[in-house]
This record gives sequence, structure tokens and C-alpha cells, in this order.
Amino acid sequence: MNKFKQILLSIIITFIFVFVAFVTYNLAEPKAYDFMTKHFLSQKIPFDKYKKVYGTDDIVLVVIDAKTAEKYRWPWKREAYCKIFEYFKYVDTKLIVYDSIITTLDKENTTSDQKFFKTVSKFDNLIVGFMPRFAEWQDKEYGEKIDKAFENKFGLSVNDKSTKTPDLYQSMMAFPRAYFNVVKNIGSVSILPGFINGNISAWAVDEIYRNHEYIFRYKGSYYPSFALKAYLMLNGNPKIELTDKSLKFVDKNYEIKQTKTYFQTITPIKFYKLYDSGYSHIKYSAVDIMDSYDAIRAGKKPIINPETFKNKIVLVGANVPAGTGLNDVKNTSISVNHPGVDIQATAIENILYNDFLKIMPTWINFILTILGMFAVYACIRICNLQKSILSALIISSLYLIFTAICFYFGVVVNVITPIVMFILTMILAYTHKFVLENRSKEKVKSAMGKFVSEDVMKRVVQDIDNLGLGGKRANVTVLFSDIRGFTSMSEQLTPQEVSEILNEYFTEMEPIISKYNGIINKFIGDAVMAVFGEPIQDKCHAKNAVKSAYEMLQKVKELQKKWAKEGKPKIEIGIGIATGEVFVGNIGSINRMEYTVIGDTVNLASRLEGYNKVYKTKLLISPATYQEVKSIVDVIKISDVQIRGKANKMDIYEVLKVL
Repeated sequence: MNKFKQILLSIIITFIFVFVAFVTYNLAEPKAYDFMTKHFLSQKIPFDKYKKVYGTDDIVLVVIDAKTAEKYRWPWKREAYCKIFEYFKYVDTKLIVYDSIITTLDKENTTSDQKFFKTVSKFDNLIVGFMPRFAEWQDKEYGEKIDKAFENKFGLSVNDKSTKTPDLYQSMMAFPRAYFNVVKNIGSVSILPGFINGNISAWAVDEIYRNHEYIFRYKGSYYPSFALKAYLMLNGNPKIELTDKSLKFVDKNYEIKQTKTYFQTITPIKFYKLYDSGYSHIKYSAVDIMDSYDAIRAGKKPIINPETFKNKIVLVGANVPAGTGLNDVKNTSISVNHPGVDIQATAIENILYNDFLKIMPTWINFILTILGMFAVYACIRICNLQKSILSALIISSLYLIFTAICFYFGVVVNVITPIVMFILTMILAYTHKFVLENRSKEKVKSAMGKFVSEDVMKRVVQDIDNLGLGGKRANVTVLFSDIRGFTSMSEQLTPQEVSEILNEYFTEMEPIISKYNGIINKFIGDAVMAVFGEPIQDKCHAKNAVKSAYEMLQKVKELQKKWAKEGKPKIEIGIGIATGEVFVGNIGSINRMEYTVIGDTVNLASRLEGYNKVYKTKLLISPATYQEVKSIVDVIKISDVQIRGKANKMDIYEVLKVL
């Protein structure tokens, strides 16, 4: 049964740990990830690395912002974009990424559309945006044509070795035919919220953008994001191999670690510190580019020299606060209003310079958590309360410092889950320790109760902090009982037989004394000393002492019959009872003390017990005791007895019967 309880307890504790870990990991860990990302993961990769790899300093943004919208009222005619793109004909840029989607024609400004499409057709290094959708095509026949056309023109050749899962996307936002015909390169602008290292449940409970989908499958074909398309164009379109854990570029001996979810393969975005502008990349207002283009055309000095963008990757996007429909911001780990075009630029920067977060494997996170839990548990078992709590706090603090260092260097580890496990370990460890200590105390109390009175032991335990020598004066009744002829009897029996008789005798006497609120103060050989009135408070201590003595005599008669059948010797006892004031408390030395009572009343009770031999009686009580119990007893008075140690004679009483 005990083994079953232990197994059941182990299962329950394991369930608690797993449940708390699951809830914490899914609800709190994403928030901790965001906090650490925002406050510790804020370093740009060195500029010399940019120059070494691509010969460029940075990725820059051209944004249709509030300043632009103030001068060029929205909605624009599309030919307004021509100024932005034509401006870049004056400089050799690496790439131009147009973070926008065109799905309809401007029927009221067809000439403007034609100019825009003609401009787009001039750029071989331009990537435009498109977006897949979750909903199915309303017109399936039309959708199949679009899907086929996109696959033939923009689909990627991929060696897919990953586990096949259902397609997440069922349709796309189709281009107008005229736009489709002139576009040479596309990249998906789609970014889905949630997820942290494959944590699907986080997707369901928040709308925070943390990851990037570099490649996705759609109707059997593969399409790139802006970031992947940028990498492919700048690196000669290397061969792609896709697995559940990585996106590999075979020709480049380069791979991106990815996490496989049910629908996607995703990679955490490594965000960078935002400038005062609210962007993590250098940002230029589109109106300055447009005005610079006009100035160049007019033979004037431009506001921004085109050489500024030489050998740079330029992202063109929109982010106009409220009211224009151009407020493209997302809630990310580092900002609640993170411009979408800056997120795209960050994803491009990550893949171009292999500047990714390194996700700590699950098994390492597990080992770190277990080691921390063992450390906390060990401290609790070894140290006292204050030191163990301090140790647990130190362990938790050191772990937090460790996680901050990891994030600083781009390594993602679990933050909150281990800390919660440490705290839970501390709670359960203290609960376990409390249970064990209580069990130990109960065992000690049970054991000590066999050597001292249980009530004395309880008094000691309850006031253990104030334990010391001393006591008080109190009115009590003291009972002494003794076996007649014990010495001669013990000479005739073996020590084992004597022990058996005494043990059985004391075993029968102790419950009777306890029944009447008395405590056995000590066993003295074959004698018993009991006290009534302390430490158990009892106003009727004299009556209870006499009742207890009378019942003890009756029990001895029963034992005599039993022992006679067993061939054991007959024993008789004598009992003396006295009531009066005594000193009650701890007597002895600082290192060894005993709870007892001392005083004239104790001596008198002992003398009365001895006088039973003189008067051939069994139960004698003092005058003070008689005054307390005379209403419940039949007695014979023995007058003018000279008690040893007393100057004056006194009357004593033999109790014949208790009424």
C-alpha cells in the first residue's frame, strides 16, 4: 500500500511539473522572449562584415511617410511611383524591393497605370510584392489559370526533402495582366503572427510578429519571400534543398535553420535596435526622393544625391499614420508599431549576412532546467530556511544573467519556464520537507511519549523556544503506588519474567491514570508517581486521583486472576494520595532537566503509600484530599498518626469504596 502511495504521489508531482511547464512555456515564455529580445538583443552585425560580403554598408528604406502624404495627397496616381523608381536609374543599386501589392487597375487613370508598368519593366533588379491567401478561389477555373501562370514565371526549383503537410495557402492576390507581364521578380510580403521556435499555441493567443517564412509551398510549387528572393538574386540563384530543419543552398554550402510547424517552416527574425526614427535601418522620406528626381530633371542640385544609394539594397514601402490606409505597422518583439517595410528589411539582412538567432536545442533547455531544479532542491535540503531561500534566489538570478548573456549573443534559451520550475521545486521541496519533519516529529513525540508523559512532552514541544529551568507553585494531587513484596518476588523469578509482569502491570495502569487527567511523572522501579492538576488543568484533580486509584485496585484484582491461571505470582499494591501546594516545573541542569513536582505534598503521598504496610490497607489519602473527596467515598479514619518528617500528628483515611 505504501509503495502504491509513493507511485501515485510521484505521478501527481510529475503531472504538476508537466502541467505548469506546459502552461508557462505556452503563455509566459513568448512574453519573456519578447522582453529579452527588446532589451538585450539589440546589436547590429559589424559594418566590416557588410563590406566584406557584399561591399555595401547597409540596407536603406524609402518610405511614403507623413511628410510625403502631406505634399502628395493620397490616393496617388500610380505614375507618382515612377519618380521614385526612375530616380534609381541614376545610380547602381544592388536591389530595389517594392513592398506593396497591386491587384487592380486604376480605371480612371489608365494612362498613369501604363506609365507605371512601363517604368517597372525597365528594372531587372526590382522585386515586387505579392501575397498568398488562406481562402480558396471563388472562381476555381480563373484561379487555376493564375496559379499556372505564376508557377511558370515565378516558381522556384526546390529539392524538397521535408515532411509533406497540407498547404496553408489556397489562393493568392492576383496581379492585373498588364502588371504581371512586366514584373520580373516577386517576393511574398506575408508575415504571420505568433509562434516562437515552433510554439504553435502562442500563435493562437497573441498577435505578435516574431518569425519569417522564407519559402512556402503553394499548389505544389514553391515561392520566396522578399528576403529569400533578394538572397537568390544577389547570389546567382543557387540550388535550394528544403528539409524539416533547414533551408539549404547547395552551391553556397549555406543553410538556414528552420522550425517545422504543421503548415509552415519558419525562422525567428533577429531584430535590431530601432533608431529614433522608429526604424532599425536608415530611412529616407519618399518625398525627398521624388523632389530630388524633379531637381535632377530640371538640372538642379537634388536634396539627396543618388550616389547615396550606390551598391545598396533599397526597400520602398509606405507607413503613414492613420487616415490614409497606408499605416503598415506590426506588433513585434521590439515595438508595438514596427513598420512593415523595416521588418522586411530585417529579414533580408538576416539571410544576406547569415545573422540569425541560434535556438538552444530543447534537450539542452531541459538539462539546464533539471540541473537548476536539483541545485535548488539540494540547497533546501542542506541549508536552513533563510539560506535556502537566498540560495534559490541566487540560482534564479544567475540563470537570468545567463539568459541575458545568451540573448546578447543571439542565442535563444527558455527564460521563464526554468525560473517557474525552480520556484515550483522550492514549494514542493518545502512541502516535502515539512511533511518529513512532521512525520519525524510525530515519531519523536511518539517515542518520547513512552519515556515521559505525553502531556509533558506536548508542553515542551509547544513552548520549546522558552525551554529552561524553573517553574511555578500549584495546587495538585500526587499519587504514589507500589507493589507489595516486589523485592522477594523478583528474587524468585528470572529478570525476563519480572520484566514481563512489570510491563503488563504498567501497561494496564497507565491508561487508567490518563483516563482521569493524570500524568505519570515517573516509574521508580515497581512504583508509580502520578500527578493530577498539572500540566493538565483540572479543578477536580483530587476526586479524579482517588477514582483513578480505586480503579487501579480493581484492575489489579483482574490481573491477579489472570496471572493465577498463568502460574504467575500474586501481587498486591498500595496507594498513597496527598493534595496540596507543590513546585512544578523543570528541575536539573541546563543540559539535563526533568519536568517534575517537588514539595511536602509529594513526600506526604510517598509516606502514605508506605503506611499501607503498617495498617494493612490498600489506599490511604491525606486530610486535605479527604476534604475534597468526602462526598464520593466511604472511608475509615485512622486518627493521630505520626507521619515521619511531620512535627504534629494527623488523621489519615483509608478509602473503602468510591461511590
